[in-house]
This record gives sequence, structure tokens and C-alpha cells, in this order.
Amino acid sequence: MPILSYLALPHKGAMDQLCADLSDMDYCEIIPAENQEVVVLVTDTPDEKTEKTLQETLKKLPSLQSLSMTFGHSAEQ
Repeated sequence: MPILSYLALPHKGAMDQLCADLSDMDYCEIIPAENQEVVVLVTDTPDEKTEKTLQETLKKLPSLQSLSMTFGHSAEQ
């Protein structure tokens, strides 16, 4: 069960859209900053395959400028 956290930066003027895009996605929880154009994204997926699929989907979001992983943990089974 991979759990990762990221700092997500929107394209200029796309903060609301980025929050909406991420909120609509499975396995994602967001915490938008109140005074900056940045979102903390936490993902909690059931397995590595799902995590890789989620990461590929995140990379394709038009509202997302950059995504920087800040923490990663994967429990071995």
C-alpha cells in the first residue's frame, strides 16, 4: 500500500481547476494552501500497479505545472 505526498503547483490561474481535478481522482486527498498557489497532495493506493497508473494520470493533468514528491512509503507484504 504505497502512501506518497507531493507538492503540486498549478499553471498560472489554474489553482481552482487543479484542486477540482485532484479532488475528483480516486486515492487522492488534497490540502490547498491558503496564501500560496500550492497544493499538498497525499495519495494512498492499494498496490504499486495502481500507484503507477495514478502517477501517469497526474502527469497528464492540464492544470498541473509541476509535482514534487516529498515523502514515500510502501509497506512490504
